[in-house]
Amino acid sequence: MRILLLTHYYAPEVGAPQHRWSVLASHLAAAGDSLHVVAPAPHYPTGRLLPGQEHLAPGVVHAGEHGETVHRVAFRPYDARVRTRMVDEAVAARDAVRTVRRGLADGWGPEVVLATVPSLAMAWAGGRAARAVGAPVVLELRDAWPDLLVVAQNWDDHAAVGPLGRVKATARGALGGAGSALTREQRRADALVTTTDSFADVLRTRGMRSVHVVRNAAHEVPGYPVHRPRAVTGSPLHVLYAGTVGRAHGLGTAVRAAALAHERGVDVALRIVGHGADLQPLRNLADSLRAPVEFVDPVPRAAMGAQYAWCDTVLVALRGWPALELTVPSKLYEVMNLGIHVSAVMGGEARRIVESTGAGSPSAPGDVDQLATSWSRLYADRELLEVSDGGRAWVERHADATRLAGTYRELLVSVAARG
Repeated sequence: MRILLLTHYYAPEVGAPQHRWSVLASHLAAAGDSLHVVAPAPHYPTGRLLPGQEHLAPGVVHAGEHGETVHRVAFRPYDARVRTRMVDEAVAARDAVRTVRRGLADGWGPEVVLATVPSLAMAWAGGRAARAVGAPVVLELRDAWPDLLVVAQNWDDHAAVGPLGRVKATARGALGGAGSALTREQRRADALVTTTDSFADVLRTRGMRSVHVVRNAAHEVPGYPVHRPRAVTGSPLHVLYAGTVGRAHGLGTAVRAAALAHERGVDVALRIVGHGADLQPLRNLADSLRAPVEFVDPVPRAAMGAQYAWCDTVLVALRGWPALELTVPSKLYEVMNLGIHVSAVMGGEARRIVESTGAGSPSAPGDVDQLATSWSRLYADRELLEVSDGGRAWVERHADATRLAGTYRELLVSVAARG
């Protein structure tokens, strides 16, 4: 099968979308499929061409790690502002369409086109590319889009006040108009892929056709065994957050909870590993509260074992927006599979998974006191860090990487067969 993937995020960048497609690419290669990937030059998360990746500049065509052919397209440098990110995505999407129209390789034409969101513009690009090559299109929605656009004016926990704040709020509110455009692309797609049952149900109630669930997978952490909690009551409680430090995660709650727990006499240490738009505001908040928070630059996946060995509990967090209740962070599956206690600051489907499997302690998004109290209990009684095997069993049934890759490929085969 000949597959064309359009994505804004791809290896050697590090992140959940990049890792998801690296694993899927390896399975497609093992099945003998031909995969071409159109993606911008690697520039996430800094917004600039990553150091040491100059050989993957726009216009370069090269072999990927798993034998796929990668076509690098243009990008626009960005910063923490939403507007600059949107411009970058639009530039990459337009160049992706031009690249497909010019032809990807002599005699090579895709049987199915796959476009993945985030990067709303790639949904538009996927439709245009599919029509240009005369192939069906599958649209993958990793989050609840366009529902997240409804709360665009609330994306920033640390928004400016006064006239500047009102200007920014107006600009972000205007993003809601992009929702109707994305909905049109969803209706035009030959199949939709979501990563949760709850969002799939929402799309079906809107009359969307051919909606399929392919969850994020619980990928193994290189060289890391099954987790064993530290059993010394009274030793510092180590809380780890590792991932994107973004607007949707509401990590200000965790920083405030760490400060509050510390005031109550809890020896807690919160470590935030990652990069994102909320990083500097969180640094400022931690400094102002004198919170026991350590910030660490992103680490490669091969080094994540050391982070997990350090921690007692892993923080997995989302803000309390209705659209995020339709989302399950991929990090949750990874932590459940390792048997590490989860400090789950989430609602909706993700919270229900934690509660039903006994994988950790749930707290309501934005509730500083509840999270601080949860950490106080873990500090006082380390037996609470022992989790049941329910989390691993759930992951084996619903988030096994090999099984999910097979499901995804079967979907692509069926869409290609329909033409």
